[in-house]
Amino acid sequence: MKFEALSWGYEIVEGPRVDSRNRLYFTCSKSGVHRRDPGGEVTRLIDRPWVGGLLFNQEGGLVMSGRTLALWDERDGSLRDIFSQWQGKPVPGLNDLTVDDHGNIYVGVMGFDINTFDPSWRTPPPGSLFRVAPTGQASLLHEGILVPNGIAFSPDRKLLYQNDTMTHAVWVFDVASDGSVRDRRLFHRFELNELPDGLAVDVEGALWIAVAKGRGEIVRIKPDGIVDRVVKVPSTFVTSLAFAGPDLTELYVTTANNSEDPSRKGTIFRTRVDVPGLAVPEARFPLN
Repeated sequence: MKFEALSWGYEIVEGPRVDSRNRLYFTCSKSGVHRRDPGGEVTRLIDRPWVGGLLFNQEGGLVMSGRTLALWDERDGSLRDIFSQWQGKPVPGLNDLTVDDHGNIYVGVMGFDINTFDPSWRTPPPGSLFRVAPTGQASLLHEGILVPNGIAFSPDRKLLYQNDTMTHAVWVFDVASDGSVRDRRLFHRFELNELPDGLAVDVEGALWIAVAKGRGEIVRIKPDGIVDRVVKVPSTFVTSLAFAGPDLTELYVTTANNSEDPSRKGTIFRTRVDVPGLAVPEARFPLN
């Protein structure tokens, strides 16, 4: 697979999403949320460090994780918190997120403030999985996730996959008819030097995993758990990925470095795949 570098010069790049006008949205850990137009011009939209994930909102704007779950209104540039507290206390921070067909957000909540992370921890304070309805009502679904990361549904929406980076593993839940989850179990375990980060699902139900650290690659895992493809990426720190394009056969890949040209640092790449990706629904939060 050939990778085309689209934009570079960032720190940790994550959260790629492409809209119907072929505009690429992405996050940078230091400088916030950016948009790349089809002609290559990049504009910083939101000054908000440490945004982990992005979703499009049906009424317009973006839903983003980070210190809170927030809705960005493109009309005036305002940000409105959707989910920032649980049981009277501020949430430490939110990472990757996805959305179901009813507009409910599923998001991993960290067990620690990202700015206070201590690399000497053998295991960090564990986080959790929440569902946030379009009304803003939050529900705790599962606790004990060390570092919640990439998250996505299966094509039939009966399974929810989530990476737990510090366990070097992908876990899977059954999804009940009421949107709750149960029977969390191991789906795939990576090697100890490999950290699963972002996650996307294709129309065949296979998972595409961005591997941070390790050898610099994307791994495709079929629904039966068999790894059938390993794609080398021009980076040793692959952070996230997303399908896009009219037929969802374009794959956008974000990184925290560039092994071909280290001076470029965090880079957004694009390539083509032979299996279309699974479309991600839009959130359904009302704009004020």
